[in-house]
Amino acid sequence: MSLSNLSRTWDLDTFFPGGSASPEFAAYVDSLSADVDALSGEAGETPRSPAEWAAKLARVQGVVKRLRHASAFVSCLNAQNVHDRPARILGGRTSRINAAFASVLTRLDEQLLKVADAEWTSLLSGGELTDLAYVLGERRQRARDMLPPEQETLVNDLSVDGYHAWSNLYDLTTGRMTIEVEEDGRPVSISPGQLANRLSDADPAVRNHLMTKWEDAWAGEAESCALALNHLAGFRRALYAKRGWDSVLREPLEINRMKAETLQSMWDAIDASKDRLAAYLERKRRMLGLEQLGWQDVDAPVGETSAKLTYDEAANFVVTHFQKVSPRMAQLAGKAFQDRWIESEDRPGKRMGGFCTSFPDKRQSRIFVTFSGTLGNTATVAHELGHAYHQHVMNDLAPFNQQYAMNVAETASTFAEMVVADAALHSARTAEEKLVLLEDKLRRAATLLMNIQCRFLFETRFYEERAKGIVSVERLNSLMEGAQKDAFAGLLGRYHPHFWASKLHFYTTRVPFYNFPYTFGFLFSAGVYAKAMAGGPAFEDRYSALLRDTGRMRVEDLAGRHLDADLTTAGFWQGAIDLVLGDLDEFLRVTS
Repeated sequence: MSLSNLSRTWDLDTFFPGGSASPEFAAYVDSLSADVDALSGEAGETPRSPAEWAAKLARVQGVVKRLRHASAFVSCLNAQNVHDRPARILGGRTSRINAAFASVLTRLDEQLLKVADAEWTSLLSGGELTDLAYVLGERRQRARDMLPPEQETLVNDLSVDGYHAWSNLYDLTTGRMTIEVEEDGRPVSISPGQLANRLSDADPAVRNHLMTKWEDAWAGEAESCALALNHLAGFRRALYAKRGWDSVLREPLEINRMKAETLQSMWDAIDASKDRLAAYLERKRRMLGLEQLGWQDVDAPVGETSAKLTYDEAANFVVTHFQKVSPRMAQLAGKAFQDRWIESEDRPGKRMGGFCTSFPDKRQSRIFVTFSGTLGNTATVAHELGHAYHQHVMNDLAPFNQQYAMNVAETASTFAEMVVADAALHSARTAEEKLVLLEDKLRRAATLLMNIQCRFLFETRFYEERAKGIVSVERLNSLMEGAQKDAFAGLLGRYHPHFWASKLHFYTTRVPFYNFPYTFGFLFSAGVYAKAMAGGPAFEDRYSALLRDTGRMRVEDLAGRHLDADLTTAGFWQGAIDLVLGDLDEFLRVTS
């Protein structure tokens, strides 16, 4: 497959023509809202037979599917143009529908709890609901750990203009930011997303200058960001206390279907490998000719072959290397590029970051990135295409069984990155190109094992202090810098104290502790990748089976079934770290 003349903007009209002014979308949302209201009106009516349960759950899952579809459309509208006010209004409406539907689910869980144990076993044995046994059992158990349904419903309703509103305020505040820099001797205003791409400039003086601009810009928004962050954390702590939960990690661990022992074993293995990561960073410092590495230097390119790729070149690069390990994944990626599933244009007014979201009604995905031609951008595109493939293999499953957790969601995406990076390394044409690709792999490892760890350490410590009251901007800066020093083993000469303000993940209300799942996914995918390398053509079927089970298993069981691995011990994690750092000795040899 050869891709050329690709569009840099996505096609949303396939779903609802007219963007935020679409009459079709307005009608879709009206119908969705009416169906949620109807389910709310039936909230107290407990089904009396397996057939009634099947009918009710079919209606509920139909709303799950359509609500994902509507929410995906709104998220795309808001990401492509942060100044689209009607899209923000639509976002408010879909948030209210989501909150109302969350109350429907709360009532559903109450009804699940009312089913006697003997009847429950019968209900899930050999009938229409057997396929949903894991998910329904999980909902039933989680309901036991919540407040009474009336109180959980009130929490859902109040969250729209409280909890979620603080996240929306952060999006609005940072979305309107512009940062003035110089280009070709003249001042220009760019978005934070555009400046973030420029922070990996080859010139250390430019990187240092842009880092100062970046820090200053976020310092100017720090009070507003701190207000949002404090109140988001305050809401969570208050709610956890009412539920009787004694740890802020209880919710993220349960959402990610994993044990605390698994998380701790992962971090222990990473800490035990810091000397190897330090050897990489020290060698990179020497290569860049710096007295000390700064935060802005960790992602800096090395070598002479860091020339930028065109979007068409990047697309062909990704598809070609996907083909070597998974023809099905390559086919889907080619379709995504050709059918305009990807918004990649580098322009002002876009939201920061990247994401992949699914449109269940059409069985399609959409990918959002800002592509400026770097290897990092290409890796991001591959990452998001991994998400799209994950959804693709689950499209025929029941909506409840498609609801996989973030940690395993990151497995498919980081696996896709590994495929591209490793295949590119093996096909390098020159020693210089090989060096660049070696360093790129190690740089990604440092990001997932050190940068993500600093986010986890910061957030853990921030929640401890938030229990005593509001945490000031100055203290947030101090906590962040301390977390960065610990995660990077004190190796950097300049840190990023306002990282807590600039990183969107701290402000999402969808998943608390939006950090450790990335590291989990990175290392878990290394285990999957090892199986791929050993499995040959048969791997595709095994990989699809693993991905399809991600919505209906806890991660320890998933690893046991598909990888023969025990995640609660350091052995699996150390093996994964050995794999992702397997190129370190070669890197040190060729750069000595």
